Amino acid sequence: MLKGLGGLGDMAKMMKAAQGFQEKMAQLQQDLGAMTVVGESGAGLVKATSTAKGELTGIEIDPSIFVASEKEVVEDLILAAIKDAQAKAADRAKEEMGKLTEGLGLPAGMKLPL
Repeated sequence: MLKGLGGLGDMAKMMKAAQGFQEKMAQLQQDLGAMTVVGESGAGLVKATSTAKGELTGIEIDPSIFVASEKEVVEDLILAAIKDAQAKAADRAKEEMGKLTEGLGLPAGMKLPL
């Protein structure tokens, strides 16, 4: 009599798994906002700090590079440090997402919205 409803149990399991995944994704988003990465350029003369979500939170510049005639070099170093921080943030987010998807049995490299 209920033989044809066997798939409903599987659907309930899928819905429960999806809800658990949503909760884990929300936690990961929060965690990424708390994680920091530091990008640098010029052998550490310029450092940019970012969250793992890519939000720039700070910049540190060694005062020795403040020479008026080197303005373009300083600008390039700042830009390079920011790009390095953004790349590190993206790598960290990808790493953390990989941990989450592995734990859920999802295929490696599966792209999920972050």
